[in-house]
Amino acid sequence: MNDIKELTLLMKELENQLKICMRCGMCQAVCPVFAETGREADVARGKLALLDGLAHEMFKDPKGVYKRLTRCLFCGSCAENCPSRVSILEIFIKSRMILTSFMGLSSAQKLILRGVLASPETFNRFLAWSIWAQRLFTKPADKFLGTSCARFASPLLRNRHFMPLAEKPFHRLLPVQRTGSDRSGIKAGFFVGCLTDKIFPGVAKAVCDVLDHHGVGLFIPEGQGCCGAPALTSGDRDTFERLVNLNLEIFDKQEFDYLVTSCATCAYTIKRLWPMMLERSDLKDRVEKMADKTMDINQFLVSKVGIKTGDSNSNQSVVVTYHDPCHLSKSLGVSIEPRALIKANPRYRLQEMPEADRCCGSGGSFNLQHYAISSQIGKRKLANILSTGCSMVATGCPACMIQISDMLSRSQSKIIVKHPVEIYAETLNYI
Repeated sequence: MNDIKELTLLMKELENQLKICMRCGMCQAVCPVFAETGREADVARGKLALLDGLAHEMFKDPKGVYKRLTRCLFCGSCAENCPSRVSILEIFIKSRMILTSFMGLSSAQKLILRGVLASPETFNRFLAWSIWAQRLFTKPADKFLGTSCARFASPLLRNRHFMPLAEKPFHRLLPVQRTGSDRSGIKAGFFVGCLTDKIFPGVAKAVCDVLDHHGVGLFIPEGQGCCGAPALTSGDRDTFERLVNLNLEIFDKQEFDYLVTSCATCAYTIKRLWPMMLERSDLKDRVEKMADKTMDINQFLVSKVGIKTGDSNSNQSVVVTYHDPCHLSKSLGVSIEPRALIKANPRYRLQEMPEADRCCGSGGSFNLQHYAISSQIGKRKLANILSTGCSMVATGCPACMIQISDMLSRSQSKIIVKHPVEIYAETLNYI
């Protein structure tokens, strides 16, 4: 009965929000997917028009509606440029949730989301096995970039150059409870995130090194789970709420001033999506408290720690450019801070690329479901990167790092991909 009431409330909320859309088409000009396909159904206006009759369409063709909704990067470009300020991402997320409640999850989704992702212990065991398996089923694609490709053709991995799982994830490299020196008077909890933990442990280590250097007390609890973004965008509310509750429980074990993360998507999910989706839940107050504490690591270092930023050194020959992750720049308004971290390193010269804030085409599960479109969008980002003549590209999102590495590796480019906090961490020996 409660599920029916919740579903009814969600439907009513959608009806009220859909009325705001004027069908002006401003979203067409900024949608990366529409730029590649030219299909009205792939732009926000087309999806909103479809959802206007969701109650009818849900019974008529639920799978067709859901499939059209998955052709979205969740980049937020449409919402950022909407003159009517329609909450487009909220509408799409809640629509997927309504459809999933009606249709149920597929067997594969149940296995991945509820069987693996919902339990950190199971997830870690599964990934430990996957590290062994990747030695058999993958081969080096580019030793310089560290990418791999499938040893055998497969629908999922065919033609891709992907970042392999780290031999040792971050949670196995460092003590879980790190208090460090709190001479700064600040204590931070560190939400590591799945991709950082399992593919880019060097980014997490850079975060710890930088915070230790600046005297920030650090709390890294054991058993951290996914932020819930994959479950939420798949419409699986049960797994999403389970992961939120799990993370709240482990981070409530100690007091801290800020929750920092080096993943743009994790920061956006905790800060914006947790409160949005749980406003009527018993977790509401705890979620809002955690959201208020949450900050991207670049923003935290610049605004709370107060790093010496400096200016980009025009005399240096090592050129680095920066890609703005959508969830960081469009959704959280963080764009100056990662550039400040790059400029703080005198070894590099920052060279802006054209369309720095245009989506790279990753979009999480979008990259898995619609790789051809994702790749085409990525090629535009690749061209903008190459135009700068850089030898390094930085970005504040692990998913973007994976996508950009794929594009660079397939083009046989030797441009290195790093997180801004890694670039800043290089300065610790001489600042």
